[in-house]
Amino acid sequence: MLHGYRCRQSEFDCVAVAGSVDAFLVQLPDLVALPHLVLLDSGLPGLSSIAALPLLRQLPNADFVLQTVFEDTDRIYQALCAGASGYLLKSTPPADIKAALFDVAWGVVLMSQAVARKVLGYFKPSPVAPTTDLTPHERQVLEGLVEGLSEKQVVLRLDLAPQTVHSYSKQLYRKLHVRSRAEFVCRTLRDGPLT
Repeated sequence: MLHGYRCRQSEFDCVAVAGSVDAFLVQLPDLVALPHLVLLDSGLPGLSSIAALPLLRQLPNADFVLQTVFEDTDRIYQALCAGASGYLLKSTPPADIKAALFDVAWGVVLMSQAVARKVLGYFKPSPVAPTTDLTPHERQVLEGLVEGLSEKQVVLRLDLAPQTVHSYSKQLYRKLHVRSRAEFVCRTLRDGPLT
Protein backbone atom coordinates (compact mmCIF):
# COMPACT_ATOMS: atom_id res chain seq x y z
CA MET A 1 0.00 0.00 0.00
CA LEU A 2 1.51 3.27 -1.11
CA HIS A 3 -0.51 5.71 0.85
CA GLY A 4 -0.15 8.38 3.48
CA TYR A 5 -2.04 6.46 6.17
CA ARG A 6 -1.96 2.97 7.63
CA CYS A 7 -4.47 0.29 6.74
CA ARG A 8 -6.91 -0.11 9.63
CA GLN A 9 -9.27 -2.63 8.04
CA SER A 10 -9.33 -6.09 9.59
CA GLU A 11 -10.23 -7.69 6.26
CA PHE A 12 -6.88 -6.68 4.76
CA ASP A 13 -3.39 -7.76 5.80
CA CYS A 14 -1.27 -4.70 5.21
CA VAL A 15 2.26 -5.84 4.28
CA ALA A 16 3.78 -2.42 3.62
CA VAL A 17 3.13 1.30 3.87
CA ALA A 18 5.37 3.82 2.14
CA GLY A 19 5.36 7.56 1.69
CA SER A 20 6.58 7.33 -1.92
CA VAL A 21 7.07 4.82 -4.71
CA ASP A 22 10.83 5.06 -4.20
CA ALA A 23 10.48 4.17 -0.50
CA PHE A 24 8.23 1.23 -1.42
CA LEU A 25 10.76 -0.09 -3.94
CA VAL A 26 13.46 0.07 -1.25
CA GLN A 27 11.24 -1.95 1.15
CA LEU A 28 10.22 -4.52 -1.45
CA PRO A 29 13.16 -6.97 -1.18
CA ASP A 30 12.71 -7.21 2.61
CA LEU A 31 8.96 -7.86 2.66
CA VAL A 32 7.90 -11.16 4.19
CA ALA A 33 4.90 -11.34 1.84
CA LEU A 34 4.40 -9.58 -1.47
CA PRO A 35 1.26 -7.45 -1.86
CA HIS A 36 -1.60 -8.66 -4.01
CA LEU A 37 -3.27 -5.25 -4.01
CA VAL A 38 -1.51 -1.88 -4.08
CA LEU A 39 -3.34 1.39 -3.43
CA LEU A 40 -1.34 4.20 -5.03
CA ASP A 41 -1.88 7.78 -3.96
CA SER A 42 -1.23 10.01 -6.95
CA GLY A 43 -0.09 12.87 -4.73
CA LEU A 44 3.00 11.24 -3.23
CA PRO A 45 6.41 12.83 -3.81
CA GLY A 46 8.98 11.47 -6.25
CA LEU A 47 8.11 9.07 -9.05
CA SER A 48 4.49 9.55 -10.16
CA SER A 49 2.04 6.72 -9.69
CA ILE A 50 1.44 6.39 -13.44
CA ALA A 51 5.16 6.35 -14.21
CA ALA A 52 5.66 3.77 -11.45
CA LEU A 53 3.10 1.28 -12.75
CA PRO A 54 5.39 -0.42 -15.31
CA LEU A 55 7.97 -0.99 -12.52
CA LEU A 56 5.38 -2.17 -10.02
CA ARG A 57 3.68 -4.51 -12.48
CA GLN A 58 6.65 -6.82 -12.05
CA LEU A 59 5.07 -7.89 -8.76
CA PRO A 60 3.48 -11.28 -9.46
CA ASN A 61 -0.32 -11.43 -9.11
CA ALA A 62 -0.63 -7.81 -7.94
CA ASP A 63 -3.40 -5.38 -8.85
CA PHE A 64 -3.04 -1.61 -8.63
CA VAL A 65 -5.64 1.00 -7.76
CA LEU A 66 -4.87 4.70 -8.16
CA GLN A 67 -6.49 7.13 -5.78
CA THR A 68 -6.38 10.68 -7.06
CA VAL A 69 -7.97 14.10 -7.27
CA PHE A 70 -7.49 14.20 -11.05
CA GLU A 71 -10.49 13.53 -13.28
CA ASP A 72 -9.05 14.41 -16.69
CA THR A 73 -9.57 11.69 -19.27
CA ASP A 74 -6.00 11.68 -20.55
CA ARG A 75 -4.62 10.85 -17.10
CA ILE A 76 -7.26 8.16 -16.54
CA TYR A 77 -6.50 6.63 -19.94
CA GLN A 78 -2.74 6.70 -19.24
CA ALA A 79 -3.25 4.98 -15.88
CA LEU A 80 -5.41 2.22 -17.35
CA CYS A 81 -3.01 1.70 -20.25
CA ALA A 82 -0.09 1.55 -17.81
CA GLY A 83 -1.78 -1.31 -15.96
CA ALA A 84 -4.00 0.14 -13.25
CA SER A 85 -6.88 -2.16 -12.31
CA GLY A 86 -8.83 0.74 -10.88
CA TYR A 87 -8.99 4.49 -10.62
CA LEU A 88 -10.76 6.14 -7.69
CA LEU A 89 -11.24 9.75 -6.80
CA LYS A 90 -10.14 10.83 -3.32
CA SER A 91 -13.66 12.14 -2.81
CA THR A 92 -14.93 8.53 -2.90
CA PRO A 93 -16.46 7.66 0.51
CA PRO A 94 -14.33 5.26 2.63
CA ALA A 95 -16.97 2.50 2.54
CA ASP A 96 -16.99 2.68 -1.28
CA ILE A 97 -13.18 2.55 -1.39
CA LYS A 98 -13.23 -0.57 0.77
CA ALA A 99 -15.88 -2.20 -1.45
CA ALA A 100 -13.88 -1.22 -4.55
CA LEU A 101 -10.73 -2.83 -3.19
CA PHE A 102 -12.66 -6.05 -2.55
CA ASP A 103 -13.92 -5.89 -6.15
CA VAL A 104 -10.39 -5.54 -7.51
CA ALA A 105 -9.22 -8.41 -5.32
CA TRP A 106 -11.93 -10.52 -7.00
CA GLY A 107 -10.80 -9.50 -10.48
CA VAL A 108 -13.11 -6.59 -11.28
CA VAL A 109 -11.65 -3.56 -13.07
CA LEU A 110 -13.13 -0.61 -11.24
CA MET A 111 -13.70 3.06 -11.55
CA SER A 112 -15.81 5.43 -9.52
CA GLN A 113 -18.98 6.53 -11.31
CA ALA A 114 -17.53 9.94 -12.13
CA VAL A 115 -14.41 8.34 -13.62
CA ALA A 116 -16.44 5.75 -15.56
CA ARG A 117 -18.46 8.56 -17.18
CA LYS A 118 -15.21 10.27 -18.21
CA VAL A 119 -13.81 7.06 -19.70
CA LEU A 120 -17.00 6.36 -21.65
CA GLY A 121 -16.95 9.94 -22.90
CA TYR A 122 -13.33 9.53 -23.94
CA PHE A 123 -14.13 6.57 -26.17
CA LYS A 124 -17.41 7.92 -27.51
CA PRO A 125 -16.89 8.76 -31.16
CA SER A 126 -16.81 12.49 -31.78
CA PRO A 127 -17.38 14.15 -35.10
CA VAL A 128 -14.12 14.79 -36.89
CA ALA A 129 -13.34 16.44 -40.16
CA PRO A 130 -12.92 13.79 -42.85
CA THR A 131 -9.41 13.10 -44.03
CA THR A 132 -9.70 14.43 -47.54
CA ASP A 133 -6.20 13.78 -48.78
CA LEU A 134 -6.57 9.98 -48.79
CA THR A 135 -6.98 8.29 -52.15
CA PRO A 136 -9.81 5.78 -52.60
CA HIS A 137 -7.32 2.89 -52.42
CA GLU A 138 -5.72 4.32 -49.25
CA ARG A 139 -9.18 4.52 -47.66
CA GLN A 140 -9.86 0.88 -48.58
CA VAL A 141 -6.51 -0.24 -47.17
CA LEU A 142 -7.14 1.78 -44.00
CA GLU A 143 -10.57 0.18 -43.54
CA GLY A 144 -9.01 -3.27 -43.83
CA LEU A 145 -6.23 -2.49 -41.34
CA VAL A 146 -8.67 -1.04 -38.80
CA GLU A 147 -10.85 -4.15 -39.19
CA GLY A 148 -7.82 -6.20 -38.17
CA LEU A 149 -6.86 -7.62 -41.55
CA SER A 150 -3.22 -8.31 -42.30
CA GLU A 151 -1.64 -6.67 -45.34
CA LYS A 152 -1.82 -10.07 -47.05
CA GLN A 153 -5.58 -10.25 -46.41
CA VAL A 154 -5.98 -6.68 -47.72
CA VAL A 155 -4.10 -7.75 -50.89
CA LEU A 156 -6.63 -10.57 -51.41
CA ARG A 157 -9.64 -8.39 -50.62
CA LEU A 158 -8.64 -5.54 -52.95
CA ASP A 159 -6.88 -7.66 -55.58
CA LEU A 160 -3.77 -5.47 -55.45
CA ALA A 161 -0.07 -6.35 -55.53
CA PRO A 162 1.54 -6.88 -52.09
CA GLN A 163 4.05 -4.07 -52.74
CA THR A 164 1.19 -1.69 -53.58
CA VAL A 165 -0.68 -2.44 -50.35
CA HIS A 166 2.55 -2.07 -48.36
CA SER A 167 3.18 1.28 -50.05
CA TYR A 168 -0.35 2.47 -49.22
CA SER A 169 0.14 1.37 -45.61
CA LYS A 170 3.33 3.43 -45.32
CA GLN A 171 1.58 6.46 -46.84
CA LEU A 172 -1.30 6.07 -44.36
CA TYR A 173 1.09 6.00 -41.40
CA ARG A 174 2.70 9.21 -42.66
CA LYS A 175 -0.53 11.04 -43.56
CA LEU A 176 -2.37 10.11 -40.36
CA HIS A 177 0.65 10.64 -38.09
CA VAL A 178 0.51 7.18 -36.53
CA ARG A 179 3.28 4.66 -35.99
CA SER A 180 1.40 1.37 -35.66
CA ARG A 181 -1.82 -0.46 -36.41
CA ALA A 182 -2.70 -0.14 -32.72
CA GLU A 183 -2.66 3.65 -33.11
CA PHE A 184 -5.04 3.35 -36.09
CA VAL A 185 -7.45 1.40 -33.89
CA CYS A 186 -7.02 3.68 -30.84
CA ARG A 187 -7.66 6.77 -32.94
CA THR A 188 -10.73 5.13 -34.47
CA LEU A 189 -12.09 4.25 -31.01
CA ARG A 190 -11.39 7.72 -29.67
CA ASP A 191 -12.23 9.96 -32.62
CA GLY A 192 -14.56 7.89 -34.76
CA PRO A 193 -13.75 6.75 -38.29
CA LEU A 194 -10.56 8.18 -39.79
CA THR A 195 -11.86 8.15 -43.34
